[in-house]
Amino acid sequence: MRFTSVMLSVMTLFLVSCVGQPDGVKPVESFELKRYLGTWHEIARLDHSFERGLTQVTAEYSLNQDGSVKVINRGFDTDKGQWSEAEGKAKFVAEPDIGFLKVSFFGPFYGSYIIFELGDEYQYAFVAGPDTDYLWLLARQATVPNDIIQQFERQAKALGFATDQLIYVAQAAKP
Repeated sequence: MRFTSVMLSVMTLFLVSCVGQPDGVKPVESFELKRYLGTWHEIARLDHSFERGLTQVTAEYSLNQDGSVKVINRGFDTDKGQWSEAEGKAKFVAEPDIGFLKVSFFGPFYGSYIIFELGDEYQYAFVAGPDTDYLWLLARQATVPNDIIQQFERQAKALGFATDQLIYVAQAAKP
């Protein structure tokens, strides 16, 4: 009985820690999910195993019937010469007008998805994970103006992200 209680406590701490936030990263307020839904192109990211080697990466967000968000991440694996796709689910961590969600691609395990900067017309987003190892610049278009990239790099560096390790994702030109 005691072992079970200890294990439940450890599991709870593990799961809670996955939806943490890096120091100084504050989610946007007045967030509107309906405006965020749709396709986003990955402009830049920090490297991690689940996207390693992928180009033309996009994320598609749509609403599930239960109010959660369906997430489809897709990218082209240049080594294998084929598309790779992962489907997940996102839910708000707190209030639905705060840009702080938790995303799961692996059953009950969730990770933070913190939108800490959002363009006025939802044209770009700066997104962090649970710590400074996870960072993305997303945009509605396959490219963004250089001033947005500079703003992203400046802001991310000030928050402790390793901006010298950013990967700028190759995106296909529009037909």
